[in-house]
Amino acid sequence: MPPRISRRAALAAAATIGLPAQGRAQAPWPTRQVTIQAPFTPGGPVDILARMLASHIQATTSQPAVVENRAGAAGNIGIEIVRRGPPDGSSLLVIPAGNFTINPTLLRGLSWDVERDFAPILMLAATPNLILANRESGIRDLATLAAEARRRGDLPYGTPGVGSQLHLTMEVLKRRLDLPLTHVPYRGTTQAVPDLLSGQIPLMVSNLPVALPLLANGQVNAVAVTTAARSPLAPEIPTLAEQGLPELDVASWYGLFAPRATPAAIQEAIRRLAAEALRTPQNAEVLRAQGMTVSDEAGEVFAARIRRETAQWGEIIRALNIRAE
Repeated sequence: MPPRISRRAALAAAATIGLPAQGRAQAPWPTRQVTIQAPFTPGGPVDILARMLASHIQATTSQPAVVENRAGAAGNIGIEIVRRGPPDGSSLLVIPAGNFTINPTLLRGLSWDVERDFAPILMLAATPNLILANRESGIRDLATLAAEARRRGDLPYGTPGVGSQLHLTMEVLKRRLDLPLTHVPYRGTTQAVPDLLSGQIPLMVSNLPVALPLLANGQVNAVAVTTAARSPLAPEIPTLAEQGLPELDVASWYGLFAPRATPAAIQEAIRRLAAEALRTPQNAEVLRAQGMTVSDEAGEVFAARIRRETAQWGEIIRALNIRAE
């Protein structure tokens, strides 16, 4: 009679030779319910990405996964929950770039520190920002923007608020080209659109999801995308680099984070499953419709981006003495 093999030994053997059967169930993560903090109101990019991850975790593992929208305090409620959460992969955070690259300089008295408290698992997706112009303004590209600003002596531009990534992007452009631009803050990007279309403001900065329908309907001119390369979702729009401003490379990205003390093996298991979730045909199509492209940046490469962008925005915030409103 052949010797009996324990269930544990059999599963270990299956994992060693790469059998797909129950190997996932024996992975280091998840071992219990996963809660993903998406600390903004439902329906936006953060919420969409978090729900993609939760759905995929639940469908492909034996554990449930839920999304919590603890909106308020500029996202800090959800951030604090994950900071204090158990470092076992059961408490995760999806957050936009500005929370971790702008707010540490812009806001005072934060209870958390990005590098000290959070492990950067994966940059999930990114979307370029666009400079848009009113159709009747005569502004078609960076050269005509600069000429119109100098002719008028004061060219207003709209953004979703003081200290937003879109505001700081235009302040960089203003400084590099020495242009007389005046910031007009709104409560959100969509609130600025009617004033752009009516000509009340000649310029605004937007991310791609807001801009795509305006461009498709021919309602605005696209001056430039702010990323180093053209967007595959709007390849006809030139970059600022192509128009003589190569040092400006800005994208709106969304990242997945865990508590800093989460073991490396669990971080890697989370990363693999998150990357897999974003590339299912259904999710890939949803992201494309949202103007987002999937990213592969993870771990130290992702952390280096956060440090670089934090330094860049910190310099601008301090130089202009910007304070959150």
